[in-house]
Amino acid sequence: MTRNQSITLYYSPQTRATGAHILLEELGVPYHLHVLNMKAGEQRQPAYLAINPLGKVPAVRVGETLVTEQGAIYLYLADLFPEAGLAPALTDPDRGAYLRWLFIYGSCFEPAVVDRYMKREPGSLNETPYASYESLIDMLEEALKTGPYLLGERFTAADLLWGVALQWTTMFGLVEARPAFQAYMERIGNRASVQKVSAEDAAMAAEHEAAAARLKAS
Repeated sequence: MTRNQSITLYYSPQTRATGAHILLEELGVPYHLHVLNMKAGEQRQPAYLAINPLGKVPAVRVGETLVTEQGAIYLYLADLFPEAGLAPALTDPDRGAYLRWLFIYGSCFEPAVVDRYMKREPGSLNETPYASYESLIDMLEEALKTGPYLLGERFTAADLLWGVALQWTTMFGLVEARPAFQAYMERIGNRASVQKVSAEDAAMAAEHEAAAARLKAS
């Protein structure tokens, strides 16, 4: 990346984009938030659908490069700024486990949690991308029991992805708050980047709620 390339994060508070915002803070690079009020439906307007036709956040633009999907954004940004030390290098033995955890999240964890929340009858162990919800959650617990992070003593961008995800899914009762998860969330939640973005998100979400109410009343 040339240092004159700007970074824009397409964003809405207290969404899946929150983790990408935290990641940018951890990377310590300048960026711009293009904020969408999802309570007012701005993510479904043509201007943003031209960025992501699915109407989902986050999306990030770096110069002429546009990236959507959480795992891809974490992978791209952490690799783009190797000096931050949040991604094992291509030749690092930890690279495989790092990639595994980045992609298990979107490929397995979210489908498993949503299926369970929607009370969908899961397919056989061979038909679902996650085998079973129980086996997936048990596997995550085992990894975090030996922690303190997914790669042992090594903190990476994958921990930001999972730390934020567990915070939200346990908060709403979608995932059981097992002791290993609680300890992990506390470690991630104590980071200055997380506390900064969480406070900003709370204020921004309140503003969006008020703006949406005014729009509805008009």
